[in-house]
Amino acid sequence: MSIVTVVGNPRTGSRTYGVAVHAAEAVAGRIGHEGPGEVVDLSVLAPSLLTQERSPEVEAALELVAGASVLVVASPTYKGTYTGLLKVFLDRLPGGALASAVALPLLVMGDARHALAVEVHFRPLLVELGATVPTPGLALIESEIPDLDEVLGRWADRVASQVAAAVIARTPA
Repeated sequence: MSIVTVVGNPRTGSRTYGVAVHAAEAVAGRIGHEGPGEVVDLSVLAPSLLTQERSPEVEAALELVAGASVLVVASPTYKGTYTGLLKVFLDRLPGGALASAVALPLLVMGDARHALAVEVHFRPLLVELGATVPTPGLALIESEIPDLDEVLGRWADRVASQVAAAVIARTPA
């Protein structure tokens, strides 16, 4: 089983990055996987995403994401949804590319008024790419970051059994 985290923040070293890695660790620990797995930081790949030339780094990241068993996909909330950078990256995947993945969408937001964005905008994107999204996405308000261990612990406790069952269901016999 592989766990891959995709971070759609255009800034390197962002809070979203820290939250995403921590979320992957919390889920991984509860489903019996060691460590958070691989991280695809789109801020690093951004200069290569909109060029006409194929980038080996982008191709490797797309392959890693398409092969994940569990995919934590995180973004800050920009204009009421995920970032354009994340959309540009995911648009490079062919339809059905995430058919083997159990995806967990996570949005970091400044205001709870954007909480529905994770379900209304983010989940459908991952489902369109073939992922199973067995749990509600996580809408994390920036003011909750000081209590991140507690917030992510409660979330991971809630979603772990569904993630584990979905991974088993997706695993070829």
